[in-house]
Amino acid sequence: MREIVLDTETTGFDPESGDRIVEIGAVELWNHVATGETYHVYINPERFMPEEAFGVHGIGPDLLEPPRPIEKGQVTLKDKPVFAKVGQGFRDFVGDAKLVIHNASFDMKFLNAELGWMGLPPLPMDQALDTLAIARKRFPGSPASLDALCRRFNIDNSNRVLHGALLDSEILAEVYLELIGGRQPDFGLSASGSTAAGGGDDWRPAPRSTALPSRITADEQAAHDAFVEKLGDTALWTRA
Repeated sequence: MREIVLDTETTGFDPESGDRIVEIGAVELWNHVATGETYHVYINPERFMPEEAFGVHGIGPDLLEPPRPIEKGQVTLKDKPVFAKVGQGFRDFVGDAKLVIHNASFDMKFLNAELGWMGLPPLPMDQALDTLAIARKRFPGSPASLDALCRRFNIDNSNRVLHGALLDSEILAEVYLELIGGRQPDFGLSASGSTAAGGGDDWRPAPRSTALPSRITADEQAAHDAFVEKLGDTALWTRA
């Protein structure tokens, strides 16, 4: 089962008022295990960024009038592609996978607005799985923000000083696995990622480039060899 844990960053709260997506980050899971495949893109929103957005998303004030110096660690958006240049690639990456999103209605609203302006079909709402709704159902009356869930599940989010879509999707993937019954021990240890889509239900982890060393001692190997010798030439271990 393929799932995409996804997060967006935007200029505001309402695409109908002119707000746009400025960043998309996504992490691929197969059967609740991270494959290492990711999708990440910064997007030029073709509009000025509001003052309150600076330092929240880690995006510099290069689209504000008048221009100001970019702070260290911030990303400028003027040279980034517009959504129309990346929308089809994003749609191809997502495919028909289940989308795991915290407060899904917000992100889906923006994604479908951007896709609609391109003339692409929208993402069905039933394709999204809302981890905020899951958390509120599982822990009624308790805080259900991503930071609160990290504290609850003892997930390290110390790098989350500034919001970032890819970092948040990676953290959300760990939160999601806890919400559905426990973190996978090999989360994030599979092959290195790329932005390519693909795969199927027959997906398997890539073989190790170097085999693990044997953990059998010399005495254990000698005892095994002696045991096999007693079984004769028809023993399974002696067949070519």
